[in-house]
Amino acid sequence: MNFIDELLEKACKSMITTILSCMDIAFKGTIYKIGPMPELRAMRITSGVREPGSDEIQWGLPAVSDYNFPGKSWTQYRDQPDHVLEAMGWCVEKQVSWTADNPFEDVRSVRKQLSGEIEDFYHMEPVLVKKTDLYGHCLESLQYPVDWWGRAIWQDSDYVVVAVIKIHFLPYTIRRDDRSTKLIKELSRSLGTELLTLYLRESLYNSQKEFTRQRLQSCEILAHELRNALIKFGFVFSAINAQIAILREEWELQLQMAFPDLKWKADILSRLIDLLDQRIPEIDGRADVLRAVKNLSQEQHELAILPLLPSQAEQWLKNKIRPKWEFLLAASDAWERDYTEIIGLLDDLMPALSLGTDAGLAEGLSHLPVDLREKWMKLAYIHFTPDKTALLSEVLELLDHPMINIAHKEQLRKALRSLKVLADVIPEVEERANRIILSLRYGTMPDDQTTTGDGSLQTCPDLFAREDGRVASFSD
Repeated sequence: MNFIDELLEKACKSMITTILSCMDIAFKGTIYKIGPMPELRAMRITSGVREPGSDEIQWGLPAVSDYNFPGKSWTQYRDQPDHVLEAMGWCVEKQVSWTADNPFEDVRSVRKQLSGEIEDFYHMEPVLVKKTDLYGHCLESLQYPVDWWGRAIWQDSDYVVVAVIKIHFLPYTIRRDDRSTKLIKELSRSLGTELLTLYLRESLYNSQKEFTRQRLQSCEILAHELRNALIKFGFVFSAINAQIAILREEWELQLQMAFPDLKWKADILSRLIDLLDQRIPEIDGRADVLRAVKNLSQEQHELAILPLLPSQAEQWLKNKIRPKWEFLLAASDAWERDYTEIIGLLDDLMPALSLGTDAGLAEGLSHLPVDLREKWMKLAYIHFTPDKTALLSEVLELLDHPMINIAHKEQLRKALRSLKVLADVIPEVEERANRIILSLRYGTMPDDQTTTGDGSLQTCPDLFAREDGRVASFSD
C-alpha cells in the first residue's frame, strides 16, 4: 500500500467515524471507491462496525464480498437483463441515493434476490465530484461508461461518482429522505472534497514520478551519448602517441648511426625472417605449421618496422614471437640445424628492444648538446595519457631546439600543437558535461549541491563510467 492509499483509507475511516458518532441508530459504515472511467471499478476501502454498548469501532473487511480487492467492474454490477439488481448499480448510474428502509421489499437486495435472506436497513449515498474539478474543461475526450443498451451514462451530468457510502441502521429507524439520510448526503459532500484533494495529490505525485522517470531516462540517454562522444576524443591521445613514436624512431636512428655494430632490433628480426623463409620448402605440409609460419612472418615484419615502446615490444616478443618459434621448433625438423642460432637471436632481441633508453649510449651522441640528449630520450619514451598532457609543452620546446634535426620536423610540431589544444580542452568539456548531467538528473542548477534525505551529498554517476563497470578513459 502506498501513501496515497493510506491517506484514502484514513479519510474513509474519519468519515465513517463522523457518521457513526453523529447517529446513535447507525452501527456500521462502509465506503467504496469508484473509478476510473469508463471501467468504474467499485472496491471496498474499509468498513467500521461499532461495538455494542460502546463507541469503539472495529475496522477491516472481515465479511466476504465481491467488492473486496480487486472489486467489481461496471459491467459486473450495472443493471442488465437476467442479472440481479444491485443498489450499487443504481447509485452509480443514477447518481442518486438508495434507501432500504424496508428490507422485506428491497428490490435491490442481492442477498434477498439470490437466497431469499433479508438484509439490514441501510442507506447508500453516492459521493459526487464535479467533472471540471477532476478533468478541467477538456471534457470532450472523456470516455463514459455505457449501460446495458450501449447508452453513455453521465454525459449530461455535471458530476461523476467517485465513491459510495453505505451506512447500516438499527431496524425501523430510518425512512427515505429523513434527517439521517440527509445528514449522510451532506457529509458525502465533505468526503467528496477530501477525495478530490487526494485525487489531485495522487495526480501530482504520479506526475512527479513520471517527470522524474523521464528526466532520469533523458539523463541516461544524454550521458550515454556524451560519454560515447567524449570517449571518441581518445583518438587525440592515440594521435599524440603516434607523433611521439616518430620522435622515438628518430632518436633510435641517431643511436644506430652512432653505434652501428650493436645488435639492433631490425637486424635481429631481419635474420629471423630470413631463417623462417629459407626453410618453408622443407615443411612437410602440415596445415597448423604453415599457419604458424604465416602468422609469425607477419608479426616479425610488423615488430621490425613499428617504433613501439620497449614495454610494448617486450610483450609482443613474449606473447607473439617466441611462442610461435617454440611451436615451430617442436613441431617440425625444418629448423633443426638453425635451433641454436634462433634461440640466440630471440635472447638477443629482448635487450635490443630497450637500447634506446640506455643512458650510456645517449652520452655517446657527442654531436648533440647534453640538455637535448636528456630531454629527447626522456620524452621519446613517454606513453601519453590525459594526466600527462602537461608534458606536451616540453615536447614542443624540444622540437623548437635549434640543434634537433629530424625529418618532417615542422609538420610534427604543427600536428602536436593542434593536438595539444584538443587535449587541454577535454577535461573542461568533461567537467561541464558532468555538471549538466548532474543538473538534469537531480533538477538542480549545475553549481548546486544536491543532498539525499539523510543529508549526504548526491553525486551524478561519472560520465565516463562504462557499462561493464570499468572506468573508461581516452586511452581505451
